[in-house]
Amino acid sequence: MNIRKITFGNFKSLYNAAFEPGKVNVFIGANGSGKTTILEAIGLLSAAMTDRVDSSSLQRKGVRLSIPSLYKSSFKDLKRQRSMIDLSLEWEDDCCTDKFRYDVHLTTPTDTDYWKYHSEAFLQNGEKIWGRSNASQQQSNSYIGFFLIDNDPELTTGRKIAEDFSSYGIFQPNTLTLRGTIPDPNQVSPVGLNGGRLAEAIRTLIHENDGDLFFGNLYMDDILDMIDWASDISVDTPKKTTINANIPTTRQVIEFTDRYVKDTARFTGYDASEGALYVLFMLTLAMHPMGPSIFSVDSFDHALNPRLAKKMIQVFCEQIIQNNKHVFLTTHNPLVLDGLDLQNDDIRLFAVDRDSNGYAQIRRISVSQELIDEGLPLSRLWISGRLGGVPSLL
Repeated sequence: MNIRKITFGNFKSLYNAAFEPGKVNVFIGANGSGKTTILEAIGLLSAAMTDRVDSSSLQRKGVRLSIPSLYKSSFKDLKRQRSMIDLSLEWEDDCCTDKFRYDVHLTTPTDTDYWKYHSEAFLQNGEKIWGRSNASQQQSNSYIGFFLIDNDPELTTGRKIAEDFSSYGIFQPNTLTLRGTIPDPNQVSPVGLNGGRLAEAIRTLIHENDGDLFFGNLYMDDILDMIDWASDISVDTPKKTTINANIPTTRQVIEFTDRYVKDTARFTGYDASEGALYVLFMLTLAMHPMGPSIFSVDSFDHALNPRLAKKMIQVFCEQIIQNNKHVFLTTHNPLVLDGLDLQNDDIRLFAVDRDSNGYAQIRRISVSQELIDEGLPLSRLWISGRLGGVPSLL
């Protein structure tokens, strides 16, 4: 399955915007340009396509809850405000050349917590083969998405992406949650949106094969190259010798051995580097067999040294593509861009900017031969403003 296009209409700053994603999609832009809004709009589309839209379903996706009027675009130059939020997803199946599209038009809540479906439609190769509308004679529950539950056989070919899309979430790791000292308010399997139960997820990835220790499909030594102060990483139950008994913790904890201290001086994620926990969190998302097939990470560079962020995005991209996943990332770290192989069409970089009226615009950045000949890294080009996605500062 390959997502070909996502279109947004009348959602916050995304009044009329679209982009064509790859497997790895990185968004850069000034603060307030609309990067997180893109991730949330995808979350809204996921909820609409696979369940229903209400506060509970949006929170499970990691979407910030707002008052109803703030979900819709309300720019000063609009003479008339549109009543509906319009979303569309286009994709292709891996096993055939058919092209599919799902359209949904929603109205925000009024006297209930539920968003209302004005219409849904499913198209195959440009032909509408299923749909429903409040304007039709046939009445149906307008507060539930029917695409995944309707027993119409015409929908069978398109349902695979809905099943993958149902697990979409916006991951934003929280340091205390990663350390295991506070619960994750958005716990999903195998790891929560804030990093909950990371130790349990990691336990399933660490294994031995022919005497070598692996983390997923990577040698553990490759992981330790990124966490260069550690000589060993494992998962165990909390012990008095590794964590203070007064510290609240989870049933399973990540244990580290520092290569510079005695082997007996093991400690848990509570005392470990935040960056080390973040590396393990990102790799778990990319590699875990029970992890989401489509997901987002807001602020990919969180807690990472710039050089580590560059290495991390390289490894992360390899794993996402290898495991046939789709991911949407935001970043403010220029060196993340230097780790992107934009010659690979599965890896795409987008600049998000607000135009003179405040509308968010999404523009794919392609590396021209002229830029390649200049020999400047993408980080320098971004900081200099040549890629867009920067604030207008005097």
